Amino acid sequence: MNVSRIALAGGVAASTVLLLAGTASAHVSVQPQGEAAKGGYATINFKVPNERDNASTTKLEVNFPTDHPLSSVSAQALPGWKIEITKSKLAKPLDVHGKKINEAVSKVTWTADGTGIAPGYFQQFPLSVGQLPEDADQLVFKALQTYSNKEVVRWIEEPTAGGDEPESPAPVLKLTAASADAHGAAADDKSSEAGAAKAKDTTASSKTASSASSSSSDSTARVLGVVGIVIGIAGVAFGVLAGRRRSA
Repeated sequence: MNVSRIALAGGVAASTVLLLAGTASAHVSVQPQGEAAKGGYATINFKVPNERDNASTTKLEVNFPTDHPLSSVSAQALPGWKIEITKSKLAKPLDVHGKKINEAVSKVTWTADGTGIAPGYFQQFPLSVGQLPEDADQLVFKALQTYSNKEVVRWIEEPTAGGDEPESPAPVLKLTAASADAHGAAADDKSSEAGAAKAKDTTASSKTASSASSSSSDSTARVLGVVGIVIGIAGVAFGVLAGRRRSA
């Protein structure tokens, strides 16, 4: 009987821990589709869970980092949501592919024109962003989540290295090492090199085949010449012998 009670108590405790862990981790987050390489472009998703039992999420505001502004931001159309992209003037222009950029996206806002995110559901909000910074390991996006009951949850606390996760952490996008083909230039160079090598191999093969063909033609001509001489000598010998027989 005591064993059963201990097992039941242990099960309740484990369930409570899991429930608390699930509640603590249910916050607005951001993840890339594939990789978010430094100096490149990426598609990222903001995942927004609804944490209320009596209200729906009707609005999401994502503020972009000002220390590493992004010059290119485009949103994917989402049924049931209106999207507004806000740009701001930059104190220092960006140099993107040799072009000066004087403004960058400072905020993206999604507003529900229907029921929004109902209790027990979540929604992903995708964006295409770039050019990602080369001198940073992560980007912090501060977000505001608004519910249908006018409650606003501010996901704006920046995590600290080695510290505990804040109560309302801001979404953090981890950046990976720069890839050689982040802009497609390196890939084009590799393709060009491969094409040049292939062309070189083809030219060499053509020369080899041409030389082989020429050598083969010369050998054939020589053989035919020798055969012709042999046939000529045989003809002369045959004529001499025939003449002798007639004389006899």
